[in-house]
Order: sequence, then C-alpha cells, then structure tokens
Amino acid sequence: MEGALFRYLEDPLRLQGHTGFCKLRAPCRIYHYWRIEKMKKPVIGITPSHNTENDDISLRPPYLRAVQAAMAIPVVLPLEITQEDLGQLVHMCDGFLFSGGPDPHPFLFGEETQAHCGNASVARDTMELLLLKAAMAAGKPILGICRGAQIINVGLGGTIYQDIPSQTERSFPIAHKQPFPYPVPSHHVTVLKDSLLAGIAAGQTELAVNSFHHQAVQTPAPGLAVSAYAPDGIIEAVEMQDYPYLLGVQWHPEHMWPKDRAAANIFKSFVEACR
Repeated sequence: MEGALFRYLEDPLRLQGHTGFCKLRAPCRIYHYWRIEKMKKPVIGITPSHNTENDDISLRPPYLRAVQAAMAIPVVLPLEITQEDLGQLVHMCDGFLFSGGPDPHPFLFGEETQAHCGNASVARDTMELLLLKAAMAAGKPILGICRGAQIINVGLGGTIYQDIPSQTERSFPIAHKQPFPYPVPSHHVTVLKDSLLAGIAAGQTELAVNSFHHQAVQTPAPGLAVSAYAPDGIIEAVEMQDYPYLLGVQWHPEHMWPKDRAAANIFKSFVEACR
C-alpha cells in the first residue's frame, strides 16, 4: 500500500500545483506522505455492553457519534478474545473508551454481593481488566464513562459503592438515576482546579451533568486523583495525572455533546491525546 501511495504522489500530473517541492521528487514524496499521516484520524476502541440473559453484545449509537464528531474512527471491541489478539488490538487502536453498562462483579474489589447490586457480566469484566492493563502498559489514552470510570478504578485497586442509596447517608439525596431524558442535566458537579478536567472545562468550576447510575467510586485507586464531586459528596470524576491521558467521568457526555461545550470538549481532548 505504501508503494502505491508513493507512486501516486510521484505522478507529476497529480502533484502539479500541490507544493513548491514538486520538481524535487524525494522531498515531495516525504512532504505529502507526512501530510497524509497527519490527516489520519485516530482509531478509538470502545468496549460494548453485554446482556447476560440473551448473550447480546451492543453499544448505544451516541458513543459512536460523539467519537466521530471529535474526528476519530470508533471501533466496537469484542468481549471474547485471546491475549494475543488483544495485544494486536492495543497496537492497532490509538486510544480506548470504556463505556457504561451493568455493574462490575463485587468480587473484583474484595466484597460480597450486596442486596441491591445489579447484574454483572464476567466476560466483560475479564476483558476490560485485561484491556486496561495492556492499554496502560502501551501508554494509550483512556476515557471511562459511568461504569467505565468504575471498572478503571477497580482495575487499579480501588473500590466502588455497590448501591449508593443503601450504602450512603445524605441529607439531600441527589437523583443519580434521573427522571429526565438522557440529554437533560439533572445535577451539578464541582470541578477541582488544576485538574485535567478543569482544563477540559475551560475555566468552568461547576458543570451541569446528566446522571444514570446507582454505583460510584468509593475509594479511589492508588494513583487516581478525584477531579469532580456531586453536591452530596459522591465522586463524579477521577484521573491519573502522571499518565499521558486517563479520565473517568460518572455522567454521560456522549448524550450531551451536541449542545454542551464541556461534554464535547471531553471527547475532543481525548481524541487529541490519541493523535
């Protein structure tokens, strides 16, 4: 393919008017190949949801649209995969998005199953933990959304609430499972200054977010820093500051990006880190 590309670039009729280097074939080849490489869109691997009742693998379209709007190419990853093939995927993809979905299994963070814990997919848990380890070993940018933020925290040694309402006491309970449609925000989060998220929020210290979860980060993993809280004290975002790019948010910016600048900037900053 590379040879065909260079033959295309060396055609003087095709190159005419493209650059001042056109009479110098070798510099012209290098210049145009460099431009094409710079124009390539990053490839983002996205983990899918797994319905254990019917073994259905799925991903909601807003994830794909948000990644495409940020000028990247989304690829839905398989859950059943060998270690060798997973390594090839890590090499192929420029970054990874851990999507939302059902609950991680409590055994992963050393707990018995609480009465209000939801269903879990062992296949998804296993694949995502292997992917997290391999992606971080390769230094690939990582974005976690909702469950994605939770599994990242668990994979790095942290814990999560199995069920916020039954495990926390709050004087003013926030509706973390909002009654509104997905694009509509339901509560605010306070963004900590000097964080990666603060830079993404472009000076906003408070963001209006949507909310569709009953679990959340309880104890941040070693190396993870909290970058946003809900008004009731629930952790809403975590990040790793000594890593190229790792951010986990508890809300769903994939449903808000068309009308919310901060939500759009989450995907833009992630894709930019993948270049």
